[in-house]
Amino acid sequence: MTHIITQPCCNDASCVPVCPVNCIHPTPAEPEFLTAEMLYIDPEACIDCGACIEECPVSAIVPDDQLTERDEPYLQINADYYTDHDGDGGLLRPAKAEPLPDGELHVAIVGAGPAAFYAAEELVRRGSSVRVDMFERLPTPYGLVRAGVAPDHPSTKGVERAFLSVAHKKNFEYFLSVEVGPRESGAAITHTELADRYHAVIYASGASTDKRLGIDGEDLPGSIAATDFVAWYNGHPDHADATFDLSSERAVIVGNGNVALDVARILLTDPDVLATSDIADHALEALRESRIREVVLLGRRGIAQAAYTNSEFLAMGLLDGVDVVIDPDELTLDDATQSAADDGTLDSTIATKIRLAREYSERSETPGNKRVVFRYLVSPTELVGTDKVDSMRCVRNEFADGDGARVRPTSETFALDTAMVVRAIGYRGLPVDGLPFDSDRGVVPNENGRVVSAQQPVPGVYVAGWLKRGATGGIGMNRVCGHETAAAVLADHIEGRLPTPSDDRDEVPALLTERGASRIDGAGWKNIDKAEKSAGRAAGRGRVKLVRVPELHLAAVGSA
Repeated sequence: MTHIITQPCCNDASCVPVCPVNCIHPTPAEPEFLTAEMLYIDPEACIDCGACIEECPVSAIVPDDQLTERDEPYLQINADYYTDHDGDGGLLRPAKAEPLPDGELHVAIVGAGPAAFYAAEELVRRGSSVRVDMFERLPTPYGLVRAGVAPDHPSTKGVERAFLSVAHKKNFEYFLSVEVGPRESGAAITHTELADRYHAVIYASGASTDKRLGIDGEDLPGSIAATDFVAWYNGHPDHADATFDLSSERAVIVGNGNVALDVARILLTDPDVLATSDIADHALEALRESRIREVVLLGRRGIAQAAYTNSEFLAMGLLDGVDVVIDPDELTLDDATQSAADDGTLDSTIATKIRLAREYSERSETPGNKRVVFRYLVSPTELVGTDKVDSMRCVRNEFADGDGARVRPTSETFALDTAMVVRAIGYRGLPVDGLPFDSDRGVVPNENGRVVSAQQPVPGVYVAGWLKRGATGGIGMNRVCGHETAAAVLADHIEGRLPTPSDDRDEVPALLTERGASRIDGAGWKNIDKAEKSAGRAAGRGRVKLVRVPELHLAAVGSA
């Protein structure tokens, strides 16, 4: 018997160090780890010890004799990885930590998502001399794990258990519902005030805005950003009162990453199924009234360049009452991919993606089912309508070079009738007051997490996560990223490169109170969490999210 890693895999890599036979790859020591879709267990090397099952934070690892019919394809996906990976990369054994100098190290982390928590994890484990305060604008922590992971993927949210263990450390404190930024914008505390009170400040505030299509009609009602729609159905307080037009039978999503697939699933999944999740109540009510029966996903390039992971692509084909529709004529491969496929050297991940697409293209549709239609080598050129979107004009593309990196439009055009167009072509970071910013890349310039201005490190200022490297990679990459930034902080502390605070970190709570900030601490978040889970148990759900700031604050003091 072997163990199989399935769809919820978060690339956290907690399972890797506990494996006694080094059968889980890619490991953090291997270059491919940073771009891997998921981790894989070598079926020939696994000895069925079960250590990885206990360690997995999202319950993604299952013995092969306990696989459900829905998860059986992961037997092949795990095996496929080892057709071109010999698994001899080896483990990165943690080196003995260098002793910290005498005295305390006070670190402020701005943001409360995965990268922030993984940076905090690496810091607080060094002992009581290191104190971490985590600042977050919202009344709740966990960032995109709470407000971005699709509600029908509850296992992925199991990574919160790792974050909870960090927050339980005595040298960690929450400063939730506290905005960091310029005072004139209403923020409770500024960057300068943090820098004056902490040896180091780490910004891990993510990439909160969307990329634009840059076409005519993009600002018409009915044209929306996936960032807004995802935040709405996940109960983000900034989007609790948003409304979306779900009255047409077709929605079009521009993009071919996992976020695009998340939006498609939410639009097509039976609301009775979603009702068992932690989806926001206002979104569930709206989806019950939705008339959408077809979702079309547009990919600018070909199937081989599709950005979604195989596990999410596979999951689309497992939706009850939904047909996956692909025109086999659109599964065109660029020359380099076709050549690699012909000579047997094609990367197994890409090969699996192509195989799944071809299998979908051979399926017959079931009368009465909803449809998700994947279109490749297609770009939108214009959104058409007067007071709202009525249709989208598109152009067929062709490969402009041999390796599929670039495409160019052809003379073939067509239109799609729709009242809902969702752009899901990526997230983008926003400037942080007091820090340099690369507007082209949407990141804070840095070297291994150390903020750089005029080609020189800014003492005591760091970044982690998407603000550091751009909006790429999931939970696993954020772990590596957060740990790298924390290591930079610790190295600078050991080498004496951190500035000495001019003011006292212990003054921060009083300063916030003086300014009228309604800080929520760890006890307050525990009350919110308890209230949401209690309401969830009563409704047969994991939790019922509180979605408005006032009710979150009431819950924090035990009044919900």
